[in-house]
Parts: sequence; C-alpha cells; structure tokens
Amino acid sequence: MVSKFKDKIKTKKAKIAVIGLGYVGLPLAVEFAKKGFFALGVDLDKRKISSINAGKSYILDIPSEEIGPLAKEGRLKATSDYSKLKEVDAIIICVPTPLRKSKDPDMSFIVSAAGAIAKNLRKGQVIVLESTTYPGTTEEVILPILEATRLKVGRDFSLGFSPERIDPGNPRYMTHNIPKVVSGMTRLCRENIALLYSQIVDSVIPVSSVKVAEMVKLLENTFRSVNIGLVNELVLMCDSLKVDVWEIIEAAKTKPFGFMPFYPGPGLGGHCIPIDPIYLAWKARIHGFEPRFIDLASKINADMPEYVADRVARMLNNKFGKAVKGSKVLIIGLSYKKDVTDTRESPAYEVIEKLKERGATVSYYDPFVPSSDFGGHSMRSVALSASGLKKYDCAVIVTDHSNVDYDFIVDNSKFVLDTRNALRDVNKRDKIERL
Repeated sequence: MVSKFKDKIKTKKAKIAVIGLGYVGLPLAVEFAKKGFFALGVDLDKRKISSINAGKSYILDIPSEEIGPLAKEGRLKATSDYSKLKEVDAIIICVPTPLRKSKDPDMSFIVSAAGAIAKNLRKGQVIVLESTTYPGTTEEVILPILEATRLKVGRDFSLGFSPERIDPGNPRYMTHNIPKVVSGMTRLCRENIALLYSQIVDSVIPVSSVKVAEMVKLLENTFRSVNIGLVNELVLMCDSLKVDVWEIIEAAKTKPFGFMPFYPGPGLGGHCIPIDPIYLAWKARIHGFEPRFIDLASKINADMPEYVADRVARMLNNKFGKAVKGSKVLIIGLSYKKDVTDTRESPAYEVIEKLKERGATVSYYDPFVPSSDFGGHSMRSVALSASGLKKYDCAVIVTDHSNVDYDFIVDNSKFVLDTRNALRDVNKRDKIERL
C-alpha cells in the first residue's frame, strides 16, 4: 500500500480529492492541479461546481486565469457526486467546523464527510483532515467511522491531520509558501501525508502525533485572540486615561526584542480567531481544566462591538448634542477583515445590531460585499458619494479596505469614528475620533 502510493505521487499519477471548496479547499485543489496531478473538488454547492468546471473563480485569492487552463486541460474538476471518491488516491477534508448556539463544537460536517468517505473507501487511500477542530477529533470521530468498514488504519489506509493556515487576502503568504504541519495515526500514515503535501508546499513540518497537529492550530489562533484581547482591554484603559492607544503601540514596537505588536479593533471576525479558542476551552473543560485566560480574552473581544456602539453614542452627544436614537450612521466595511469578501462572524454585524437597538438608522458601504442578509433583512451596500455621506450623522470605519478613499470620506462626512486606525495619515483631526 505504502509503496504504491509513493510511486503514484512520484509519477504524478495520484488523483487528489478535496472535500469542501471554500477559501481553504479550492486553493489546495488548484495547487495540486498546477503541479501536474488530477484534482477533484467535491462540494454540495452547485454554484461552486459550475463555476470551477467553467474555469471561473469565486475566491479573490485565486484568479480565474489560474482555474481556466486547469479546467480546460481536465486537471481540475468539481462534482457533488461522492461516489467519485472511489477513484482517487488521497482525500483532503476542508469542511466548516462552526459552533452551536450552546458554544460547543458542531461536528456534523466532519461526520458527514467521513461517512461519505467510508462508503467509498478502498485500500491504499490517504485521508487528511484540515478542518480546525478540538484535539482528538481525528482519532475519536473520523477513525471509528472509517474503521467500521473493517479496513485498518496504517495497514489498509492512511489517516492524519494537517491544520489549514490560509490567510485570505494575504498577497505574500499563499498555500505553497506557508509551512505545513502534518501528522498521522501511525508513522507510515505520517510519511504518506508528508509526501503528499511536499508536492505543493515549500516546507513540511512533521509532528509526533495527530493531537499535537490539531493543537498547533488552536495555539496559533488562541495566541492571537489572547493578545488582541489584551490590546482591546488597553483601549478601555486608554479611553479612561485620555491617551492614544495607537501611539502607545507604535512606540512600544520600536523595542527590538521581547515585544510583538497586536492591534485593537471592533471585535474578532472570521472562522478561526473567534472560534478556535472556544474549541480549545471546550475540550479543556471536558478534562476538568478551567481555561480562565482564554475565557477572559474571548469575553473582552466579544464585548468590543458594544463598546464601539457606546463610543458612537458618546461621540454624537459630545460633538453635536444629538442622541443616537434617530441618528443616521454609515458603517464602512462589512467583511471581517480588509480586502476579502468573507463576512463570517464579522464584528460589523454586531456593531450594526447594537446601534439599531439604540434606535439608529444604519447603512453600510463595502466594495467587497455588495449585499448581505442581516437579521432577516437584506441590506445592500450604498454608493459612496459626497452628497450621500453628508446625509449621515457619522461614519464608522469597521473594516479598513485598501481600495477605499478615506480622505474623500473624511472630507464629506460630519464626523468619523475610526476603529482600525485607517485614518492615521489623514490630518483633519477635528473630524476624526480613533478607537
């Protein structure tokens, strides 16, 4: 089994399937196809399937110019037919892992993917989970489903974990040049998985166990969550002390050792940073450990949209003697981070909700998100015009997209609250307040 897989990899005859064609799965499939392998994308979203097979991309980081030739040459295909998994040599799972309303992990997408693989599992295949989850998922959830077929891990098939590290919108670090942590249920599993990823990434880092690999991703994002929580708490302190938190961070980062700058904001967004620490905390509690540091950081970060709404109310009252109730507020940026279309867990939604609860009329502008459903109502991005900006009592920069003319916004707005320090180079301080 092992030698056959290695031969197929070396001769580029191995067929690779990726389950889940989102911002993690599609770049993986494209990289394998670019390296000469046949890559099969599997997803239930018919729009994604049609788009890929037509050679068109729906992800900003992957231009259609890359997908088009691969689809035309037959090296990249997409399907919703899970029976096609029988025909491939390696399967990579990149499905969502959200939280339930009760804040415990929702494993339904992983269980569904594992069940589909089990129905089509054959000897010699290599299966890798990339979806971020709690330590123990690969062994406790996926392995029993696959071994229920009476095939044995390490003998009949390989199974392991490799945490995804994609940073959407990052032009410097893409799939191929982000080091890849890998591990497997056995030594041979780990070797097969390392060999698989070595075909498309510059650096592969094997670790001793699957649980270690699962924990790596949680540490990476918990590290960020805790440090962002620290600077967000610093915002609250600096507000009371009447000092500029941004100036403090800029000065502190001149120290050449022992300090790493993190920046405050209106809250955490995206699938990873707000959610991964909660996965870790949930698993810790099962083992009788109370993750106090993680919980405190999560609470501080979750409270930031409320603080932003309070700052808007205070600003309107202090500058114009106007209540937030009945005011018109424009939110600049709806996506969870700059220069992406992804709005998952975006703090902008929470800011909008908090302002509406106080009676404000809220609109948004985002060049990457033309429309969005919020609270059961559809919202559309407004046009950015001088006359339009003048109709709002204030604008709030929640996401600092690179292609927005901030000078134009400041020039034509009554006042702007900047939660991202996007206006650091704009000199009209009489019209600007920073977080």
